[in-house]
Amino acid sequence: MAFATRHFVRAASSDAATAAAKKLLIKHVTIIGGGLMGAGIAQVAAASGHTVVLVDQSDEILKKSTKGIEESLKRVTKKKFADKPEAGAEFIKNTLKNLTTSTDAASVVHSTDLVIEAIVENLDVKNELFKTLDKFAPEHTIFASNTSSLQITKMANATTRQDRFGGLHFFNPVPMMKLVEVIKTPMTSQKTFESLVDFSKAVGKSPVSCKDTPGFIVNRLLVPYMMEAVRLFERGDASKEDIDVAMKLGAGYPMGPFELLDYVGLDTSKYIIDGWHSLEPNNPLFAPSPLLNKLVEEKKLGKKTGEGFYKYK
Repeated sequence: MAFATRHFVRAASSDAATAAAKKLLIKHVTIIGGGLMGAGIAQVAAASGHTVVLVDQSDEILKKSTKGIEESLKRVTKKKFADKPEAGAEFIKNTLKNLTTSTDAASVVHSTDLVIEAIVENLDVKNELFKTLDKFAPEHTIFASNTSSLQITKMANATTRQDRFGGLHFFNPVPMMKLVEVIKTPMTSQKTFESLVDFSKAVGKSPVSCKDTPGFIVNRLLVPYMMEAVRLFERGDASKEDIDVAMKLGAGYPMGPFELLDYVGLDTSKYIIDGWHSLEPNNPLFAPSPLLNKLVEEKKLGKKTGEGFYKYK
């Protein structure tokens, strides 16, 4: 019996070692989209020693992205290397050395281990991108989307690598926020999933796992919470100011739901809830809000337009 047990343990250890050996060690990363999220992901990947190519449609956008990354790195070094300015300067230099830019995604994915998409939240546009890159990327390359609300499975189905496709949902601002949601579709292989978890850890994040359910973990809880606050206000049960104060002082939240809606963007919130409502029209959590729809129609989208639920100077 003891021999059988030892044999089983050795066999299990061997299987675990074999599985670990099959994981892809991600060294080269291509990030599509030079906006806040894409640039932030590029920064943390380059800062952790990965070779990174940041891709967008124009050199002008990429210059702005690179400048933003440099400024962000300076802020990081002020905290991280407060007493060692020379080490901070070396950190910035090495990080930027790991980062290049391109306007031609197809030409740079041929040698990449991981493609992370961080473009506009439009399923058709994302699918077209993945369908194109699928033709040029090597067989081993993993594809991932940074979407916060769209189904990963639908994107994976636009490619021939459904088993090498998952979600990597970073949070804004990427250099500061520690969380990454790693999304596994029914087709995502265990090897791919573990490779994405390892990559998340390698860039200094704390990964959590979730199935491909609307909104994953954070937004699945956060968006209905914000929408319920709007409904509470719509019914006249409480003022938006009192709701915000109550959630900050009573629940310890850094922002109230209306402050958060204005920060996120009312158009973004409407887009998410409308998408979920189309998937599950009978789910009361996903019911649209007449007030939110009205504000978006009036272009009162929150802080970015100077007015949403509140006015901003």
